[in-house]
Amino acid sequence: MAEIRCRKSAALEGEAAEESRSVAAEEEEERRESRGDEDGQEERVQPSTRKSAAASWLQAVLRMFFGAMAAVACGMLYAGYLSGFHDRKFWFSSRQELEWEASFPGGSGLYYHYYKRLLAAPSFSSGFYELTEDNGTVSGRTINAVKQLFLYPELITSFLYRVTGSQNRVEPVSFYLGSVFGLQAVCVSALFVCSWALSGTCVAGMLAVSWFVINRQDASRVEQGVPLRENWALPFFSCQVAALTGFLSRSTGSASEMFCYLMLSACSFSFLLLWELGHYFLFVQGVCLVLLDSLDLVPPRKTADVYRAYLGSLVLVYLAQFQNASLLGSPLLSLLIGSVPARYFQRKMKMKMKVGRLGARVMKLLQVHLVVSCVFTCSFLVKKLFPASGADFTLQLLEAKLGLNSTADFVTNFLLCQEALRAPGQDLFLRLTQTSLLPFYVLVLTVCLLSALQAAFRRLSGQPISSSLRLEDGRIGEQPAVAYHLLHTLLLGVLTLLFDGSVCPGVCPDVSVLVSLSSFCPGVCPGVSVLVSL
Repeated sequence: MAEIRCRKSAALEGEAAEESRSVAAEEEEERRESRGDEDGQEERVQPSTRKSAAASWLQAVLRMFFGAMAAVACGMLYAGYLSGFHDRKFWFSSRQELEWEASFPGGSGLYYHYYKRLLAAPSFSSGFYELTEDNGTVSGRTINAVKQLFLYPELITSFLYRVTGSQNRVEPVSFYLGSVFGLQAVCVSALFVCSWALSGTCVAGMLAVSWFVINRQDASRVEQGVPLRENWALPFFSCQVAALTGFLSRSTGSASEMFCYLMLSACSFSFLLLWELGHYFLFVQGVCLVLLDSLDLVPPRKTADVYRAYLGSLVLVYLAQFQNASLLGSPLLSLLIGSVPARYFQRKMKMKMKVGRLGARVMKLLQVHLVVSCVFTCSFLVKKLFPASGADFTLQLLEAKLGLNSTADFVTNFLLCQEALRAPGQDLFLRLTQTSLLPFYVLVLTVCLLSALQAAFRRLSGQPISSSLRLEDGRIGEQPAVAYHLLHTLLLGVLTLLFDGSVCPGVCPDVSVLVSLSSFCPGVCPGVSVLVSL
């Protein structure tokens, strides 16, 4: 009986073991099936993710392509319009060669005269030497006409005319005018790209170009005199502003940031080289960056990089302009030198002091005070060490215009009576109102200024800078590029109130950029979302 019971228990144990094995096998099969289903789902999800990534990449490429084509088309159409307008106004196609030089208004035909002299020389080097030792312009004196009259556009144009072999295909005057109109096309395209980079939509670029063309009387002087220096230089300033906008908008260390920085440096050098007033425009730009840096609206590293680009451009232009002494006493150089000790002292004080909210605000005010003090100190020392640099005629003219210095000089008083240096009348504001530019600008300026003030208060309260800002969030004033354009247009607007609108042609493009930015960005167009977020 005992054996039978043992056999039964062994049989029962064997059956239980077999049942457990079968259950384990079934569970294993279920696990394999579930894993297979999950693998299948992952395999199905991966192709869909790849397709969506490829679709978004293709969409970005197409958007970039059509946007670039639109920018180029706007520039070419504007250049064609200027060419036709100039021919209808001065009848260039029906005039003789001797009449072309006299048809340039305002005495600007003198620049074209030097251009013809360069082409009439046996070689480019001999023509360049003749202009550096010119004894035919001023009776009884030998002057460096290239240095005195800033004939660098004529040098570059004549060199390109020779190198490209255009002597047998294009007339010299057509090549000269085409170069200016081509630069105006670059100016319009740069304005389109700048507005597009700020707002993220090509429609904003179209609006900016439209406002620029409508207000071209106050935004450009190319219709008054083609060979004027600002008509050669301001297109490079537009490209420089667009590059600075991209540099402030891009993330740190990216390839696009490096490209924008190189473009910024090249355009700054070209702008300073071609126009004697270029360093004043860059000084206004530098003041904007100082104020934004003191409010932590712009990263300090990017501000320092822009100052390095300014300094390098100034050094190269100083050498290219035969050691131009006026650049040594320029306010831009004083600003660059003065910002170095101010930044050093501020960094040392931050390391030694643990400041709270009140201390942070005091530090910001102290930084601005240090920069201003160092700028005036450096300017005073430079004028004492280099007396020749203090004889900058443009600076004397500005001081007389602002009432800081009275002079009995005939040339200075004569220039102050010119229409271009007079304060704008009511007709300027009437024209800007009729084109709807001024009302839109005042509205958008108010909204963006409130947002920027709120962002500055957050920085002074100790809140960190957010790296993931979107236009849809309504915090438009916290973006460095937007804050820069906001302050830049304000400072240029103040200068426009002192001089005629044609003296500051960069006002209207910057206004168009800022207005187009806030008119087409989602969440900003109504203006209500921004005000609510404030």
